[in-house]
Amino acid sequence: MEKMSSEDGDRYHHRHHYSDTDVLGSEKVPHSGPLSGPLNKKVAAGKKTAHFNIPDSSSSKDDRYVEITLDVTADSVAVQSVKAANGGDLQEDPELSLLAKGLEKKSNVVRNASAKIRQVGHELKRLTSFSKKPARFDRTKSAAAHALMGLKFISKNECGHGWEAVEKRFDDITASNNGVLPRSRFGECIGMESKEFALQLFDALARKRKIHGDSIDKAHLKEFWDQISNQSFDARLQTFFDMVDKDADGRITEQEVKEIISLSASANRLSNIQKQAEEYAALIMEELDPDRLGYIMINNLEMLLLQAPNQSVRGESRKLSQMLSQKLKPTYDGNPVRRFCRNTKYFLQDNWQRAWVMVLWIAVMCALFAYKYIEYQRREDVFKVLGNCVCFAKGAAETIKLNMALILLPVCRNTLTWLRNKTKLGVVVPFDDNLNFHKVIAVGVAFGVAIHGIAHIACDFPRLLHATPDEYVPMEQYFGEQAKSYWHFVEHVEGITGVLMVILMAIAFTLAAPCFRRGRINLPKHLKKLSGFNAFWYSHHLFVIVYTLLIVHGIKLFLTKKWYKKTTWMYLAVPIILYSCERLTRLLRSSIKAVTIQKVAVYPGNVLALQMSRPHGFRYKSGQYMFVNCAAVSPFEWHPFSITSAPGDDYLSVHIRTLGDWTRQLRTVFSEVCQQPTNGKSGLLRADSVHGTNIPDFPRVLIDGPYGAPAQDYKKYEVVLLVGLGIGATPMISIVKDIVNNIRAMEEEEEEEKSSGIEKGNGVNKTNSTSPSSKRKENFKTRRAYFYWVTREQGSFDWFKGIMNEVAEMDRNHVIELHNYCTSVYEEGDARSALITMLQSLNHAKNGVDIVSGTRVKSHFAKPNWRSVYKHIAVNHNNSRVGVFYCGAPALTKDLRQLASDFSHKTSTKFDFHKENF
Repeated sequence: MEKMSSEDGDRYHHRHHYSDTDVLGSEKVPHSGPLSGPLNKKVAAGKKTAHFNIPDSSSSKDDRYVEITLDVTADSVAVQSVKAANGGDLQEDPELSLLAKGLEKKSNVVRNASAKIRQVGHELKRLTSFSKKPARFDRTKSAAAHALMGLKFISKNECGHGWEAVEKRFDDITASNNGVLPRSRFGECIGMESKEFALQLFDALARKRKIHGDSIDKAHLKEFWDQISNQSFDARLQTFFDMVDKDADGRITEQEVKEIISLSASANRLSNIQKQAEEYAALIMEELDPDRLGYIMINNLEMLLLQAPNQSVRGESRKLSQMLSQKLKPTYDGNPVRRFCRNTKYFLQDNWQRAWVMVLWIAVMCALFAYKYIEYQRREDVFKVLGNCVCFAKGAAETIKLNMALILLPVCRNTLTWLRNKTKLGVVVPFDDNLNFHKVIAVGVAFGVAIHGIAHIACDFPRLLHATPDEYVPMEQYFGEQAKSYWHFVEHVEGITGVLMVILMAIAFTLAAPCFRRGRINLPKHLKKLSGFNAFWYSHHLFVIVYTLLIVHGIKLFLTKKWYKKTTWMYLAVPIILYSCERLTRLLRSSIKAVTIQKVAVYPGNVLALQMSRPHGFRYKSGQYMFVNCAAVSPFEWHPFSITSAPGDDYLSVHIRTLGDWTRQLRTVFSEVCQQPTNGKSGLLRADSVHGTNIPDFPRVLIDGPYGAPAQDYKKYEVVLLVGLGIGATPMISIVKDIVNNIRAMEEEEEEEKSSGIEKGNGVNKTNSTSPSSKRKENFKTRRAYFYWVTREQGSFDWFKGIMNEVAEMDRNHVIELHNYCTSVYEEGDARSALITMLQSLNHAKNGVDIVSGTRVKSHFAKPNWRSVYKHIAVNHNNSRVGVFYCGAPALTKDLRQLASDFSHKTSTKFDFHKENF
């Protein structure tokens, strides 16, 4: 037994001291694999004991030493014990356990045991120095902690209430099977969604216990569940190893690796990885079996899993992150008045633009209603017979006139685009909410029609029918002879136009409802055409007839005979003329701006990509959209799509998802002229009229636009957060390309200015306010962008693969942070995605390509934690205003908007939320 002297210990401590900062900032990844080093001297086998000084000023003298006993043999080093020098036991630490396990692994050649002990001591001292409080090592950043989070066989959503829930499902399933659970229903019983993975897990657990047959009882199920839910990393690692090691020989061959890759890919719906399982199996064997033994052991698999995360929040950022977490904790104010005032203040801060527009609109309607109500209240001849009923009817009619005029303005897209681009009205007018305001006005019209119609039918007409002859005398000049039935009022022009308008409005309103417009309602087969976008589009054009009837109805009034008091046409004249000019402009512009289809691609996920020539003078901004028409599908229908090309490109491109009748027919029309891709190009089908030898005969396409959209305003923010769900990434892709193009152009302009001597001034560089770079900086403020693309299918990444690679290559200054999320893959840490995570890390490190997206951008699994996303931006951009732009399913809108509001109110970073509305 040999002991190191205190002087030796002090020298060792001096040479190998690590501070907290050193450990946290280290780029090295600790692991529990065998330690290696230059060993050049044989030593006799025996036990070696050494003291190591632990740098902890709070500890006593004896507590500052750790006694480590090693068993050194010719081909191995084993840790016998680790204890304090005073004889006390150290608190058990998973870090030490993992390291001790690694030290017991066999090494090939042992030539210098003292060097091995020194290296072991160095690692143990570094780890144990943080195992004593208060200098505790931050395990959240360690490899062990990362590993312990992994290899979960049951997710939180699947585990339910633990064994109690599993036992209940077992009893329900086996009620008719004499208490025996068949293998085929094992996944259902434990709550695992992926059936194939559950079957392989069953086989591994049964094989370990030498259970033969395809069924188990409750006792065996309890054993299985205990092992599956075991929180020990070693237990989970062994279970995973057993799943791969199908012949139970303790070794994993390349064929077994290939099979588990196929199984994991199938469980996560990653068809491309499943096709390349053999290639990826060879990659894993190359990494873990460098000696080409033909197999790998459990320790090799463990080394691959123990990869520490390389992103951490340090220093001031960590402190700020903790402060934000405290600020963002929900607080409850017991005072209802104070709580109401605070919520009202927050609401007005977030919605003041919408608020003043709505208040003004409601105030004008109330004023018009009151004006007409009082006017008819003062008409004694009419009021005496009809009373307040006619006042309500005429007041509601006046609001209908106003709303029928206003409802056209939000859909005058050219006018709104001009106002957005050329004026400063966007500061006070919420142009982004034009379609929402259109819908709100429609609700106002519906209420006005209801009040007007009910007041006439349920009140005015019965009063006229039941009035005495003497009471009716003043009414003869308006209605003629006293009516005997309701038909008398309906058969006149006023009645016919009124009834027809109500019927047509009811049809248009019903088919415009989301359930009909998006085809979500289940109708009988012969009524299917009443749902979908086509029904919505055609029914909305019934308003041409409605406006004609409204003008006639307003001229042929029962109670108004003087022309200047028939004001309906006065309300409608300007909006109708403006809207007519809009439609005429659209018609002329689309026919003049002919486009030539250059490339077509059909991608997985029913997405059609069209690349077309850019008409002369067609200027647009990233985030804007245009209308597309294809006469081969329908000569009358125009549909809006975001422009995915950047303003600097010499072509236009759109990506169209097949969601309805029109898009389905468009995809069919273009698929007929496409062929299988060659030369490794992406897509299921492709056609190219630029580089192709056989020029295809593409259908004729017309475009109309561009039109303004919320995302086009991204340039006024220094920091932007771009979020796209599925095909909702289309406007964001254009923005991402435009940001890179603008930043690169600014750098080139600055270089040219420096070289040409534009910036001069007594030896100090000064920026000329009229230089091109300074002008661009004034118009383009964005300096940092975060792009999050969330999609369900792996094939979706093919849509913008080329663009993503191009951006990753062009963005040399890392201005844009790209994040791809594939929600079909189980969250990181789940055993079903563990192998995918390993493959992803290996392939990205070796080839620079992500195996899920096929791009240079590394993909994440499951859904993003949006709260963490906002927090990350708030930590990195204090006192900044961040533009949040979202395009996708409405379900996420509420969460993103609420988070933007919370962080804006409780942190120094302000988030402005914008959503695409079409």
